[in-house]
Amino acid sequence: MIEKKKSTAPVSSVGADGEQPKTKNYAEIIANENVKNNLQATNCLEKSGQGGGLQTVSMTELYDTVYPPRTPVVDGFLYGGTYLFVGAPKVGKSFFMGQLAYHVAMGLPLWNYPVRKGTVLYLALEDDYARLQRRLSVMFGVECADNLFFATQAKTLNEGLDGELEGFIKEHKDARLIIIDTLQKVREVGGDRYSYSSDYEIVTKLKSFSDKYGVCLLVVHHTRKLESEDSFDMISGTNGLLGAADGAFIMHKKKRTDNTAVMDIVGRDQPDQELVIEFDREQCIWKFQKAETELWKQPPNPLLEAINEFLTEEVQEWEGTATELLKQLPDMQLSANVLSRRLNVVNSQLLNDYGIFYDNKRGHERKIILKRLEPKT
Repeated sequence: MIEKKKSTAPVSSVGADGEQPKTKNYAEIIANENVKNNLQATNCLEKSGQGGGLQTVSMTELYDTVYPPRTPVVDGFLYGGTYLFVGAPKVGKSFFMGQLAYHVAMGLPLWNYPVRKGTVLYLALEDDYARLQRRLSVMFGVECADNLFFATQAKTLNEGLDGELEGFIKEHKDARLIIIDTLQKVREVGGDRYSYSSDYEIVTKLKSFSDKYGVCLLVVHHTRKLESEDSFDMISGTNGLLGAADGAFIMHKKKRTDNTAVMDIVGRDQPDQELVIEFDREQCIWKFQKAETELWKQPPNPLLEAINEFLTEEVQEWEGTATELLKQLPDMQLSANVLSRRLNVVNSQLLNDYGIFYDNKRGHERKIILKRLEPKT
């Protein structure tokens, strides 16, 4: 039986000088599969829309399709998609962005959250390279991450930012995280830029990009001056920003001079959290203090447990029909069709919790592919 990942909140801080853990080295494999599966989904939509009219997909087609697995950037903390990171000016957002970028590039745990190592692009559009150099050297010394890239200038969205980001991703196939600091630097300038529709549109454009390439876009933004009981109501602009995003982080302090801050987290792919963090002024990094909300732990899935037991050290890969797979899983009382559909639904969990890649190839016969991408634990 596999030892499941801890999904409770972290209890300590891990700095840059901590031992680098074993990381999952399949970012490029997943990136390629995301592109392939997104093209498959696009082709299905084009087929359903032939002759004009509403593009639809039936429930049967929905269950029979393998969609790209959603792999975390930081387990239990940050996932693929487009997220807002919001805080008042000078609250410490840029220090945390540098900390997060470095940990993802190096594959070091962020506090006790496991990190999926990958290439990071940090658009530090309110900084210059000299300031970045000084800041990072204080935070991490001079140990470099070769796969962490910076830019201090970029086009706006209507000028071609998506093309610039696309070029970077094509050059760096294992790109996992892109930080845009800040939203105001890349948004279109117009008289209605603070309307709900324009706020929704700009985040929707970014989300379309992150979904297409299977990466995380983390967009830094400011809070409004007015206080609110709900911290997410403090996001500057309209509710269109949060409505279109996959989630948001709000960093706020009771007093500007405090070293302690609260980080509220909400998202579509993770439970809500509230963390208390403290700024180390000597090293200029954020350290974990406590979690007000513990992460919900997903119970084991008998089907995925059975597949994990089936793929041994001797059998790292397997390909065959659903009927053939059921013969290898005698305790699963399922029909072949139900087995395929259940695996289509939980392919992300199979990858993230067990390190097993799954695909269901169309052809003369549907073939299931299982491939262990990390050692069984």
